[in-house]
Amino acid sequence: MYTRHLEVPVFEYRHGTLDARSFNRARVAQRRSNPSLRLALPRLKHLDIIIQPDAWIVVDCSLSDVPVIAWTEFDRGPMNALHTPVQCQIRLFHANAAALLSIALLELRTVLDEALTRSDQHQILPFPGS
Repeated sequence: MYTRHLEVPVFEYRHGTLDARSFNRARVAQRRSNPSLRLALPRLKHLDIIIQPDAWIVVDCSLSDVPVIAWTEFDRGPMNALHTPVQCQIRLFHANAAALLSIALLELRTVLDEALTRSDQHQILPFPGS
């Protein structure tokens, strides 16, 4: 479990919102494979995202996985609506990290969609004797 986002000094705290689609896709990916996922962000060289149950952390692979951005303290509210955005805290660890917020989420959505589409491939088996 990655914990450096709790140990490294934070440059700025923000209140944030994650769209329900991204949040739900990440939860599905966690349930299908591993509670702690690490995914490369193709358009952001040297950056990966680690998805854990309590945080999503963008890390710089070229700097020994130093955190750049973290989404933490997810407030799911009442679990009666999958379409509502999820409130969270955003931790920026670098002065220019805010410029990566929307790009990182867009890349995450793309990577998750590709991964889940591949894993959704099913095969229909014929009944015996038909």
